[in-house]
Amino acid sequence: MNSEQSTNEHGWEALHVLMGQWMGVGEPGEGTGWFSFTPDVQEQILVRKNHADYPATIDRPAFSHDDLMIVYRDSSAKEPRAIYFDNEGHVIHYTVEVLEGGKTIQFLSEISPSRPGYRLTYTLTNKDSLTLTFEIAPPGMPPTYSTYIEARAARAEQLEHRSKIHREGASPKNQVPEKCT
Repeated sequence: MNSEQSTNEHGWEALHVLMGQWMGVGEPGEGTGWFSFTPDVQEQILVRKNHADYPATIDRPAFSHDDLMIVYRDSSAKEPRAIYFDNEGHVIHYTVEVLEGGKTIQFLSEISPSRPGYRLTYTLTNKDSLTLTFEIAPPGMPPTYSTYIEARAARAEQLEHRSKIHREGASPKNQVPEKCT
């Protein structure tokens, strides 16, 4: 699959690799969080919900961030698009591209001379983990993006399974099933 396929059914289907519950993976003292992609409206849209908690630093108190993004197909061109809302009052309209044979899903905001540009990129590192990069460009300056957030995430069910194995120990009686490795 290539970027041109983001404008057809294959591009829409490629977004389904993001479906499920994902948990942030990081070091102690870093922000924590989760996000999910779930189909809705008889699979005509994907709903992304996100929650992140950030610890206090010298410069700011601890805070939480919540957002909602709806991914849909433009009715005339059938191109994937998205609209994003968050607890800080941001509303962002995105186009959606499927890149690198479906390995990378990129959400790119509309370019405006009076508003910042935003780029949200998910890159699968394997079927159960990914990296997330959120970048911001000054008004009128895309593609001059600066990284605002870089994070790693894993499918929640994989993390829960690994945690259970760690607690119980992997001995000959309870070997790790192949589907979980």
